[in-house]
Amino acid sequence: MLNVPQGAALSIGAVLGTGVIALPALAAQTAGPASLVAWAALIALSVPLAATFAALGARFPDSGGVATYARKAFGERAAAVVGWCFYLAVPVGAPAAALFAGAYVSAALGGGTRTELLTAAGLMLAVTAGNLGGVRVSGRLQLGLALLLVTLLLTATATALPHAKVEHLQPFAPHGWWAVGSAAALLVWGFAGWEAVTSLAADFRRPERDLPRATAIALVVVGVLYFGIAAASILVLGPAPGDAPLAELLARGVGGQVKVLTAVAAVLLTLGTMNAYYAGAAKLGAALGRDAALPAWFGRGSGAGEVPRRSLAVVAALGGVSLLLATLTGTGTRPLVLLTSGAFVLVYVLGTAAALRLLPRRSPVWWCAAVAFAASLGLLALSGWYVLGTAAVAGCALAYQKFSAKKFARPVDPADVPIDVGV
Repeated sequence: MLNVPQGAALSIGAVLGTGVIALPALAAQTAGPASLVAWAALIALSVPLAATFAALGARFPDSGGVATYARKAFGERAAAVVGWCFYLAVPVGAPAAALFAGAYVSAALGGGTRTELLTAAGLMLAVTAGNLGGVRVSGRLQLGLALLLVTLLLTATATALPHAKVEHLQPFAPHGWWAVGSAAALLVWGFAGWEAVTSLAADFRRPERDLPRATAIALVVVGVLYFGIAAASILVLGPAPGDAPLAELLARGVGGQVKVLTAVAAVLLTLGTMNAYYAGAAKLGAALGRDAALPAWFGRGSGAGEVPRRSLAVVAALGGVSLLLATLTGTGTRPLVLLTSGAFVLVYVLGTAAALRLLPRRSPVWWCAAVAFAASLGLLALSGWYVLGTAAVAGCALAYQKFSAKKFARPVDPADVPIDVGV
């Protein structure tokens, strides 16, 4: 079973990914110092979003996570859409994250594309092996990774800030204020993840108490680290901090081999993110099999404390296929990132909409859900054409759900009937 520190570490790992290496530079290139406004906005949005999912997980602990909430609020079709979008987004996004790390390892050790691919494949195998040991092993691994990451990022920020120059904030918005919205769209990748741990809610000792506490800890840690790195990147390195601001901050603060330090940071960040997502997706896939949204073969391991090895094997295999296709077609990581972001935003829209029906009306967490729902709709609009990929997955989910409902009708569980507890 998971405890509060392990749960917080899984949330931190799910959100605080490789974005911390690349996104500060990309956001600064888009909006200049005004990108800090976009960072602050996304951090602020994380509070109601994380609070909403923590409240749902505490009230309805189940390995189905957001799919379970959608089922309780809107029925089987909505659950199938949410479940498929999340489950299939993980093996699409995982190779992108692994390749980000592989690029830094290649820059440090040489070897070009070969090193990138070997690193990516090695990371994907490592997190698969870690999750084969069950949520307890995964949680311990994540706790160790989180402690290393927090130490590394705090060191980079604290040691570099003495070199800060306030004049680097001028001009504050060189590309206009509309550029802040464009920067925010880029930053969605870095803030996806608050829903990931809900699939593990039933694995907490006391979900109603431990999950909100773990989420609160993760919110503080992620907010401080993200904004600290973003602010230090601009204040220390200027409005054009380069492609690897974290490496430059470490070089300014502690010196040493910049490329090696960056490679270590990239590998640790990627391991943390992928470990959390593999754990959540594997549990979700088993729950979808249990609930006939996927073939029943997936269903083994959906119970609390059980290891969903079949579902995990499918996630790992699909991730390998995605990595192979990205390599053979030469498309790189950008399409993978945008497809993944589009899928997660739809999960947020349906998850927060479910919260508006399931949480007590006009309570603090209900208002959090209302804010998160409105913001998620805005993020969906920013997803652009890549949301069509998400729409295709949703269509396949509905088609399979209709097929399975006819062929494998299961007894109706009263707990799965759409409800509205906000009376």
